[in-house]
Amino acid sequence: MKKFLIFALLILFFTLTSLFTIEKGDLLGLNRIALQATFQEKDGQLQLSWERLPYPCFYRVDTLVPTTGLVAGEEQYKLLDSQYTMRASCELPGTAIPVVYRVSAFGMFGQLTAPSEPVANPDYPDPVRPMIISHYDASDPASLMPFLIWHKVPGAVCYEVELLSAPPASEGGTEHDAAAHLESTHQIFTNGWQADLKKYQDKGRIWWRVRALDLHLLAIGEWSTAEPLTIDPARQAPRAPMLNNYDIMPGAKMPVYPVYHWIPLHDIMHYEVELMTQPPAEEHCNQPDPNRVWSRIVDSATACYDEYPRPYAGDYYWRVRALDKNNNPIGTWSDTAHFVVDAPATRVTAAALGDSITHGGGAVSISPAELEYSYLTYLDFPCLNLGRSGDTSSMTLARFDTDVLPCQPLNLLILTGTNSLRSTTITAEQVIADLRAIGDKCRANDIRPIYLTLMPINPQHIKYAFHTDTDPNWRAKLTTINRWIRNQEYHVDLEPYFYDDSQQVLDPKFSIDGLHNDIYGKMLMGEIINRHTNLLRQP
Repeated sequence: MKKFLIFALLILFFTLTSLFTIEKGDLLGLNRIALQATFQEKDGQLQLSWERLPYPCFYRVDTLVPTTGLVAGEEQYKLLDSQYTMRASCELPGTAIPVVYRVSAFGMFGQLTAPSEPVANPDYPDPVRPMIISHYDASDPASLMPFLIWHKVPGAVCYEVELLSAPPASEGGTEHDAAAHLESTHQIFTNGWQADLKKYQDKGRIWWRVRALDLHLLAIGEWSTAEPLTIDPARQAPRAPMLNNYDIMPGAKMPVYPVYHWIPLHDIMHYEVELMTQPPAEEHCNQPDPNRVWSRIVDSATACYDEYPRPYAGDYYWRVRALDKNNNPIGTWSDTAHFVVDAPATRVTAAALGDSITHGGGAVSISPAELEYSYLTYLDFPCLNLGRSGDTSSMTLARFDTDVLPCQPLNLLILTGTNSLRSTTITAEQVIADLRAIGDKCRANDIRPIYLTLMPINPQHIKYAFHTDTDPNWRAKLTTINRWIRNQEYHVDLEPYFYDDSQQVLDPKFSIDGLHNDIYGKMLMGEIINRHTNLLRQP
């Protein structure tokens, strides 16, 4: 037995020595091989593929997002997520913003190849055209009420779908097709729409296309390439809202105050969401689950904000159903969605406390469920989202004990008071008193408070988007509050980066609605904070 063990160890030694010599000496010329990745997409799912190397190895697939280029020292790309596989392909979800993928090969003793050239997806053309996800051809026709789905266009406030009797005279452009136009609608506030095709059932086939619109209903880019739509009246139409699981940001986590969103049924505005801690007793029924822990009825076509925090570790399940005006169910519950709240083994590194700017969302109609609109998505360190939409600084302070203390973060990023700026009844001194009290509570509980300066707002855009006035004295209040923040031991100064050329208001390129930073602004917030990670208290 002893001789066998010695013999086995010798074989292992010589094998490892040989592998080390091959890899480090590059005897097979692996370092000179340039991996080439390509992708195919079906129904919103991406498969990235490359040629397998002639040597035992594994592959790392990196998902990266281009940075804004507005912060000194920032690299061209930021790493969002990495996956590992032994295969020569990898399945990835579509993302909500254009990203690039790079593939590298690794052996037992380190990296074998340089990263592949970046592959972009969605690879939007210029000018941008939405990219279609749902396809209905003769082999898989549509019902009379099909869901039409496309990839999100960053910064879109809403979308317009045009139905056509024939292919348009020319693709792209921004005008309706005069000859083939059947109908169109721009009342679409998410990247999907349930069409009503009953009046076209005798045609057998029509065409459709979609374009993104801004706050003023002006086109962002051009129409998508027209898509044929084969109709089969015998097909059963969907009877439940569709979960919007398309274009998911890799590695992003649900906020502690969850937001649930979906693609609605045609012309239905009344919905009920239910939350469970175990899968429902019956899928796709029309009755409430007997074990649900929470439910809410909303007059909203696409999203529901949970008024309670969900900080407790474990599995959560939710689904949505349509209701009529008397709260009777229309159709059935949707599919069931699942998310997990992790139980940290130790105190979390950081948490972010604040209002809707922290909670997420933007572009008027985008909710915090769409995590590309969260600045936490672009941080280089894990950070728990304790934001809650609608907070004033006093409301943020009031929930410190219930929301912050259970997770015991080592560091707390504090950004609240923007809604107080808008109010004519809340003074700068009141906001400062609330911020001071939050800091005192942090220090009393062994938490490092890291204040973020308030960013400017744009009252003209706020008025147009939300039909509300802003305190004319907001700028003086901002100056007073931020002067106090800059005198705190730990702070990050966001304000200077976000002004327009006049240095008076929030630049519209960062925020469509004048209040909430959109994707570009949230990226910039993350990049600025990442340059100050030295402020973070380490475990």
